[in-house]
Amino acid sequence: MTERPSDALPLPDEAQVEATILDLARAKADSKSIDPTEAARALAEGDGWQRVLPLVRRVAVRLAQEGRLVIYRKGKPVDPADFRGVYRLGIPHDE
Repeated sequence: MTERPSDALPLPDEAQVEATILDLARAKADSKSIDPTEAARALAEGDGWQRVLPLVRRVAVRLAQEGRLVIYRKGKPVDPADFRGVYRLGIPHDE
């Protein structure tokens, strides 16, 4: 198997992922949510963003468990420990 250049790049650390998720979510006007791929694309070059998605999800779950982020599925908040499928990320409304 041929290694692509994006496979050789190191993954960002969790602090970097956390800052990116929170910055993007706070930048959205009118309490809109972000797609997790937005964060992944901001953290990785080219098609390397797909490798970052599991890390984005892991950090998003932790932030949601800490009450610093809300994970939405079909427009409704979900339990961060138990959700599947397509999801979005947003800042809690009290911030």
